[in-house]
Amino acid sequence: MAKENLYSAEYIGSGTFIISKPKRSKKKRRQQAVRSPKPGMRK
Repeated sequence: MAKENLYSAEYIGSGTFIISKPKRSKKKRRQQAVRSPKPGMRK
Protein backbone atom coordinates (compact mmCIF):
# COMPACT_ATOMS: atom_id res chain seq x y z
CA MET A 1 0.00 0.00 0.00
CA ALA A 2 2.71 2.47 -0.95
CA LYS A 3 1.52 5.91 -1.93
CA GLU A 4 2.46 7.30 -5.29
CA ASN A 5 5.06 10.07 -5.54
CA LEU A 6 6.62 9.50 -2.12
CA TYR A 7 10.02 10.13 -3.66
CA SER A 8 10.18 12.61 -6.51
CA ALA A 9 12.73 14.86 -8.15
CA GLU A 10 11.73 17.79 -10.31
CA TYR A 11 14.30 19.30 -12.66
CA ILE A 12 14.27 23.09 -12.60
CA GLY A 13 17.20 23.82 -14.88
CA SER A 14 20.99 24.21 -14.92
CA GLY A 15 21.56 21.27 -12.61
CA THR A 16 18.92 22.30 -10.05
CA PHE A 17 16.40 19.81 -8.72
CA ILE A 18 13.58 19.96 -6.20
CA ILE A 19 13.66 16.67 -4.31
CA SER A 20 10.79 15.58 -2.08
CA LYS A 21 10.86 12.50 0.13
CA PRO A 22 8.88 11.22 3.09
CA LYS A 23 9.82 12.34 6.59
CA ARG A 24 11.16 9.81 9.10
CA SER A 25 8.60 8.76 11.67
CA LYS A 26 8.95 10.10 15.21
CA LYS A 27 9.38 6.56 16.52
CA LYS A 28 12.37 5.88 14.27
CA ARG A 29 14.01 9.21 15.09
CA ARG A 30 13.66 8.52 18.81
CA GLN A 31 15.12 5.02 18.52
CA GLN A 32 18.08 6.31 16.49
CA ALA A 33 18.82 8.92 19.16
CA VAL A 34 18.62 6.29 21.91
CA ARG A 35 20.85 3.78 20.13
CA SER A 36 23.62 6.14 19.01
CA PRO A 37 24.28 8.94 21.48
CA LYS A 38 26.16 12.06 20.42
CA PRO A 39 29.96 11.98 20.73
CA GLY A 40 31.20 13.37 24.01
CA MET A 41 27.96 12.68 25.86
CA ARG A 42 27.97 10.77 29.08
CA LYS A 43 25.09 8.38 29.67
